[in-house]
Amino acid sequence: MKLHTLKPAEGSTKTRKRIGRGTGSGRGGTSTRGHKGAKSRSGYKSKAGFEGGQMPLQRRVPKFGFKSLNKVEFKPVNLDTLQVLAEEYNLAAIDMEALVAHGVASKNDKIKILGGGELKAKLDVTAHHFSASATAAIEKNGGSVNKI
Repeated sequence: MKLHTLKPAEGSTKTRKRIGRGTGSGRGGTSTRGHKGAKSRSGYKSKAGFEGGQMPLQRRVPKFGFKSLNKVEFKPVNLDTLQVLAEEYNLAAIDMEALVAHGVASKNDKIKILGGGELKAKLDVTAHHFSASATAAIEKNGGSVNKI
């Protein structure tokens, strides 16, 4: 062992330089913040998306289209989903409570029954809206359609 081969123990030293610990540390004085201005002071925060006075991206990008405030969003449920529920849980009637209980929809959703898949069971279905093909398929099997 010689003095020029000595090394500190593994994990005993840190590579990050501590700032604001006096002028002798090499990172004292302004503590890497530069001179004056809002960024050099404590408590500085800028708005999200602020670009130093330059026109921010969300204002530069053109906006187009129309978003209706009165649009009603429906949760789509296909006939094959109703068939699976009817077989798995022996249901003769499917309503909002059944769909929420079995994880198909949440309690605040508005449900629209769509004609995707095949329905073999005779079901009484209660929902907010039905497509024409779904209504025809349900009534063809002897079931009934009830709108909320």
